[in-house]
Amino acid sequence: QVQLVESGGGMVQAGGSLRLSCAASGRTFSRYNMGWFRQPPGKERDFVAGIGWTGVGTYYADSVKGRFTISRDNAKNTVYLQMNSLKPEDTAVYYCNTIRTIGVGTPLSDWGQGTQVTVSS
Repeated sequence: QVQLVESGGGMVQAGGSLRLSCAASGRTFSRYNMGWFRQPPGKERDFVAGIGWTGVGTYYADSVKGRFTISRDNAKNTVYLQMNSLKPEDTAVYYCNTIRTIGVGTPLSDWGQGTQVTVSS
């Protein structure tokens, strides 16, 4: 188990960019595949991106492919989500979590508080 703290959210206009960060506690961070999830208002939480523990393999949901980039810095125990060309439908609370495999968003740890992203048209 790791503890997770997301940050970097905010309000942007459509077409803008944001970079989310997820800081993880614990010495075993580098052993975990990591993922980003999002929960739009009134909807279920969805898996949007995953990255392998080495940082080499990645996965993206079709809705964000080509616009979002997941990366990690194991020395800083941090995973990032660079979000470009944002759309109003990207509005959601964004969460990170450890995941079992890169392409399957099965969360393994307790959820953090998330970070709100709001995209205006």
